Amino acid sequence: MIVEAATKSFSLFGYKATTMDQVAKLANVGKGTIYTFFKNKEELFNEIISSLVKEMIAEAEAVIDPELPFAENVHRALYRLLEFRSQHQLMIKLIQEETEMGTHAVSEMLEHVEQEIIEYLKQKIDIATAKGAIHPTNSELTSFLLLKLYISLVSDWEQNHEPLSSEEIANIMKIFLMKGLSS
Repeated sequence: MIVEAATKSFSLFGYKATTMDQVAKLANVGKGTIYTFFKNKEELFNEIISSLVKEMIAEAEAVIDPELPFAENVHRALYRLLEFRSQHQLMIKLIQEETEMGTHAVSEMLEHVEQEIIEYLKQKIDIATAKGAIHPTNSELTSFLLLKLYISLVSDWEQNHEPLSSEEIANIMKIFLMKGLSS
């Protein structure tokens, strides 16, 4: 109940404006009850973000098809991760808070989420390399580049251009990156 209430509060008001009093009211518990489970707001926030990351990775895993080529699965997983990020109320609020207010704790948490995604991609690249599906590469650097390129194609491009379709993004990824990785 506490985590659910805190998630709701962070989603509605952001990190900075959420207080333990608000969380206690939303959870219908005394503030002291929260402190028996969490030392402070930061620890509660960390718990929520850890769950969020697990949910994001589960979403990415759900779209991976072992019968498809590595490049297609990377596209599907990244597209789903960014789709999740753009639709999940907490992620939307945190990105908005970072952009508008530059809240340090939020910036750190979004960086943590990005690092978790990069680690997830790195593991997939390492597995594909071991299977001979792609050429050996610096998997961490490749993961970073894949994520950043994908974010740029999905969100940054739209600021001054017509949005790219999923198929156009997949084609760009194949042309610029995946053909160089494929064996």
